[in-house]
Amino acid sequence: MERRRMDTALLVVLVMGHLATALEVPLDLLEGLPQPPTITHQSPKDYIIDPRENIVIHCEAKGKPHPSFSWTRNGTHFDIDQDPNVTMKPHSGTLVVDISREKADIYEAVYQCIARNIHGTAVSHNIVIRQSRSPLWSKEKIKPVVIQEGGSLVLPCQPPAGLPPPIIFWMDNNFHRLPQSSRVSQSLNGDLYFSNVLLEDSRNDYICYARFPHTRTIQQKQPISVTVLNMDAINDTMAAFYNDTDLFSEDPVEERRPTFLIPSGSSSSKMVLRGQVLEMECIAEGLPTPEISWSKVSGELPSKGTSFLHYQKTLRIVNVSESDAGDYRCTARNQLGSEHHTIHVTVKAAPYWIIGPPRNLVLAPGENGVLTCRASGTPKPSVTWAMNGISIEKSPKDLSRNVEDDTIIFTDIQTGSSAVYQCNVSNDHGYLLSNAFVNVLSEPPRVLTPSNKVYQVIKNHPALIDCAFFGSPIPKITWFKDSRSSTLVGDPYILHDNGTLEIHKAQARNGGKYTCVARNNLGIYENHVYLEVKEPTRILKQPEYKVIQRYRSAVLECKVKHDPTLVPTMSWLKDDDELPDDERFVVDSDSLTIMDVTESDAGVYTCIVNTTLDHDSASVELTVVEATPTPAVVYERPDPPTDLELTDQKKRSVQLTWTPGDEHNSPIQNFLIQYEDSLHHRGYWHNLTEVPGTKTTAHLKLSAYVHYTFRVLALNAVGFSRPSSPSKIYKTEPAAPDENPTGVQGFGTEHDNLVISWTPLSGLQSNGPGLRYRVMWRQKAVDSDWTSETVANNSRFVVSGTPTFVPYELKVQAVNDHGVGPEPAIAHGFSGEDLPVGAPENVQAMVLNSTLAEVHWEPVPHKLIRGQIKGYKVYYWKEHALHKHNPHQMEKQILTFSGNHSHGRLPALHPFSLYSFNVRVYNGKGDGPPSPDEQFSTPEGVPGAPTSLVVTNLNLDSLTLEWSPPHDRNGRITGYTLKYQPAVASRQVDIATQGWFIGLMCAIALLILILLIICFIQRNKGGKYPVKEKEDAHTDPEFQPMKEDDCTFGEYSDNEDHKPLKGSRTPSNGTVKRDDSDDSLVDYGEGGEGQFNEDGSFIGQYSGKSGSRDTAEGHESSEAPSPINAMNSLNSFV
Repeated sequence: MERRRMDTALLVVLVMGHLATALEVPLDLLEGLPQPPTITHQSPKDYIIDPRENIVIHCEAKGKPHPSFSWTRNGTHFDIDQDPNVTMKPHSGTLVVDISREKADIYEAVYQCIARNIHGTAVSHNIVIRQSRSPLWSKEKIKPVVIQEGGSLVLPCQPPAGLPPPIIFWMDNNFHRLPQSSRVSQSLNGDLYFSNVLLEDSRNDYICYARFPHTRTIQQKQPISVTVLNMDAINDTMAAFYNDTDLFSEDPVEERRPTFLIPSGSSSSKMVLRGQVLEMECIAEGLPTPEISWSKVSGELPSKGTSFLHYQKTLRIVNVSESDAGDYRCTARNQLGSEHHTIHVTVKAAPYWIIGPPRNLVLAPGENGVLTCRASGTPKPSVTWAMNGISIEKSPKDLSRNVEDDTIIFTDIQTGSSAVYQCNVSNDHGYLLSNAFVNVLSEPPRVLTPSNKVYQVIKNHPALIDCAFFGSPIPKITWFKDSRSSTLVGDPYILHDNGTLEIHKAQARNGGKYTCVARNNLGIYENHVYLEVKEPTRILKQPEYKVIQRYRSAVLECKVKHDPTLVPTMSWLKDDDELPDDERFVVDSDSLTIMDVTESDAGVYTCIVNTTLDHDSASVELTVVEATPTPAVVYERPDPPTDLELTDQKKRSVQLTWTPGDEHNSPIQNFLIQYEDSLHHRGYWHNLTEVPGTKTTAHLKLSAYVHYTFRVLALNAVGFSRPSSPSKIYKTEPAAPDENPTGVQGFGTEHDNLVISWTPLSGLQSNGPGLRYRVMWRQKAVDSDWTSETVANNSRFVVSGTPTFVPYELKVQAVNDHGVGPEPAIAHGFSGEDLPVGAPENVQAMVLNSTLAEVHWEPVPHKLIRGQIKGYKVYYWKEHALHKHNPHQMEKQILTFSGNHSHGRLPALHPFSLYSFNVRVYNGKGDGPPSPDEQFSTPEGVPGAPTSLVVTNLNLDSLTLEWSPPHDRNGRITGYTLKYQPAVASRQVDIATQGWFIGLMCAIALLILILLIICFIQRNKGGKYPVKEKEDAHTDPEFQPMKEDDCTFGEYSDNEDHKPLKGSRTPSNGTVKRDDSDDSLVDYGEGGEGQFNEDGSFIGQYSGKSGSRDTAEGHESSEAPSPINAMNSLNSFV
């Protein structure tokens, strides 16, 4: 027995493939193929009927030949012919029961439909027919309710039991719904709960209504009267009936903590079926009104399908699953305390399919197959099988069939084993019944999709190319394109079980001829179809928001880009409705023009472009305003591009398309395309390329192993737009490096090493993870193999133990996890240098003149330099001069001669001096040893100028000259040369020392003296009376005559102490300013302050300021200076 179970399990594994590819027989396409019956439509298990209408019990089935139908009622055959009220529809199993002559309730029963043909029998599930009921409310006398204010109250509804249960709601006499709140609410059973009552709750028309949906009737309960009284009102009322006796002596209702009205106790339990709706409620009374909250003791409340109703008093969970089981706690809380209630929820489950119901099998003779009826439930359901409606145990034996619990295994099935199998899965809470046929056929492949069918799809949209097929055994489907060089498998193709070929995002290159090939062991069938990939329809220039002045024309543009093989149709809507039937609205191919705009034309206009494959639309709002002066044209930056799309996607390239934004009256000149690499450099945007402003596509070349995101900026004369929204991420696959590092060089830092350095690749150049470098080197001109090392995260490698300064050939190759880069170019370098060990030989000097010598030497052999020769250095120093006056020694000087020189000149030497020197070769490491010191002497040179020259003992006919020897003698001084020339021969003569000039000046001084004496005499003649008296004699202050004929001035006024004399050119500050035309002796002598006036008179000190107010009144400011002062002034010039 154990061996049999193992064999069965192995067989199940072997034949499971048939489950994934089981076929239905396409009866509508293939005539003559047999098929057992299949139920296609049936009434629900619970069928509630309206007693006022005929009963229709549905049962439809298909098969070849077409099945016949029969029914059972309550488990026994239902003879339809014997009931005149029951008829069956032609070519169908559907029953129609006429209830015009009979009551509907006599047909309440359990029905089952049976459909059969020669290949098998299918049965429906049990259909339970029940009549909907809406019974009347039982008559009852409802007593009025009188309750003290603040107490709790429950108004029962208790509707009659209906089928299905009625919907309950509370209203008043005017059919207005009664208001509900956290204080007043309706429970799930329809009762009305008051957590506490208020005086305003008093009314006599609390009416409970029940609505029965099937019969569409509403019934009402008798109204309930509620009177709410406070304690004082109760005592006053009752005293009137009972001789003023105080009937109620209790205290008024006080505030109290919450207690639950429902459910009762501290805990309760509830069972719910999987997939149903779970409703739990907690209603509490208390004063103040309690607030209700919910929690799950064993975890969080379900996040999906959970809601709170009736002011948090009801917790509702839809589509319950096993995970919703557990303890739920409701809490009622007010200011005085809280109360808890725990509801234990158990979730059971009627049977449900795990992988779906059993699927039909179409098998060829000799094939294997499996029928699986796998379901679950709580408690665990049981599985029973039937064949053609008869229990499998009582069915004819079939050697190819083996039943194992929920599985039937067919091995080496033969013709004649076709049948319909019923699987019944049941537990305490329900059942599942499913039919599945096994059809044994031998049919060669057929492709049912029409030949040469043309499929059209928009680029970047999914393309589904059909290959509907049939055959037994099930054919294998393969697809080919164009030349049929290889089968279409893998990206971008997806082959579905039904033969359909899917291309997730169709591109232009995917267009062409496709061939579908169906094969089985009975034959082969080919079918050809065609795929055309069209460009998408896009509105490139959308209508823009417009503010138009009344009575002007509005033009709304809608420019479209579409595939040239598709014919677009454009239509316009206004406010989502058709355009007004008005000749002012003119629709062109790419615009809508509205002439003579009025206020009624304002609204939202939508441009819709349709083709046979796709469409696009854009909307704009039109605003109409009063006419105003035309505003100036405003130029702004363009709006950012939109609708970025990536098409023609290849491994290392992609095509980017976009829609330009508004130009804002300035044409777009260029588009700048930028990219972000979120893999290596997230957050940084790099410029990739620019395209002219007339283009809206760009073919972008990409690098491997980069996560690209693109954006586009538009540029016009004003500037760049804001960046567009980023495109979708486009990830290029990793690959081997395309390039190697650059800047490879070799050098040594020590005499026995070689440092190989290079410029590393960037993350964009790495092409893949695991970037590293293979460093290779070998000695040049030596027949040796390459030595290599691989390094990562570095840009240099040190080779130790090398010979000193030998040439090397170098290579650095990039490597990553996906391969190696191209063969690298060979670079050259040298190992480290060491100090030279040889000195120049045959060193000698040739003196060219007193300040220049030329040094010669023989170059040092290359092997002794031990490095790259940089040049030669000549160290030289002055030992001493060849005369006793300059014996000091100078510091060493160095002259460097770059390159492989053999001589050099020493400039700026001191004449008549002895020099020593040596020569050294130097390389990049330093100087080599010096050559033996050599000497040379410079000849005498021109001496320097005497350091000083002094003139002494100056006489009219002789003078004495004294001088000091020169600082630089540059040899032995043999004498001095004295040169002189007469001073008269010089053009630079001191005019003040010339005799003719002295005589001229004396004559001018004498003339001036004479004039001054004359003026002094004339002035004294006019001073015989006091000035004050003359001022008193003249009443007019403006009367101040000037005597020009005798060189005297007008009278002085005491009222203006600082006023200048009339006729003078003295400025207001009292100083004398010389006019530009004035001549002065200062220009010809050693300086002075004298000036000549315009009339030729000398006024140097004469025209000074007036005397101080502190002096005696008799001192006149107009008094002329004395002759002695005038002479002193003259002497200053002479």
